[in-house]
Amino acid sequence: MTYKMIVLDLDDTLLQDDHTISERTKNALMQAQENGVKVVLASGRPTYGMLDIARELKLAEYGSFILAFNGAKIINCKTDEEMYSSTLNTSQLHELYHLSKREDVGIHTYMGQEIITEANNQFTEIEGEITGMPVIEVARFVESVNQPCVKALMVADPDRLIKVEKKLQQELKGQLSVMRSKPYFLEFTEDGVTKGTSLNSLIKTLGIEREEVIAVGDSYNDQSMLEFAGLGVAMGNAPDDIKAIANHVTDTNMNEGVAKVVEEFILQPTVSVI
Repeated sequence: MTYKMIVLDLDDTLLQDDHTISERTKNALMQAQENGVKVVLASGRPTYGMLDIARELKLAEYGSFILAFNGAKIINCKTDEEMYSSTLNTSQLHELYHLSKREDVGIHTYMGQEIITEANNQFTEIEGEITGMPVIEVARFVESVNQPCVKALMVADPDRLIKVEKKLQQELKGQLSVMRSKPYFLEFTEDGVTKGTSLNSLIKTLGIEREEVIAVGDSYNDQSMLEFAGLGVAMGNAPDDIKAIANHVTDTNMNEGVAKVVEEFILQPTVSVI
């Protein structure tokens, strides 16, 4: 199979634990783009938190793309065009706030290039560090969040959030997409919006078949794109249930997992896999 696109989650997939791309991985992806393969960054991160990585990989030069906010935005890096955008309305955001209070977990959302929360916490601080966005603590979430936002996150210790996830997936079924991107991040987007649905929309505009797509990820918000792609690849550091739905399991993010996928399935036989 000749693959025309590789779609990559960022944290714990493309990026090492220090949030950098290894030289081997970068070189493999640059060679893939030289060969005409589209590289797509697909993350729960806001667009702002993905731009530096897109620049490092020269996605604009090669006409590649970003799927931000778990697919709620599709960006053409070459033109800066926002090809697709989905938002939650204020009523939905306020309802999520009340649900977070009921479930005794934290909540934040994004306005402009800021993270908005009523009560800052260790998990929202992690999001600020990952994205490079400032965390703004407001007196009243419902009053401050007065415009549509792309998504919201509930945050808590993983053991607590697993229970909240299962409960709210049932309660909000048909209303919102609910999925974890990290053990302590529970993400809410418009119903039907996932990395997989946005990937489907993107390849249709490009005339690429799903069988010609590789998707690589490590977590539950990656499941839809792993199941959609012709070759769904789970990282070696992914949970066992994500590995179980993948077509292939590669090495970990700290042991060149993405580079090995690119070398084996895109660059072979010119590059040997170690």
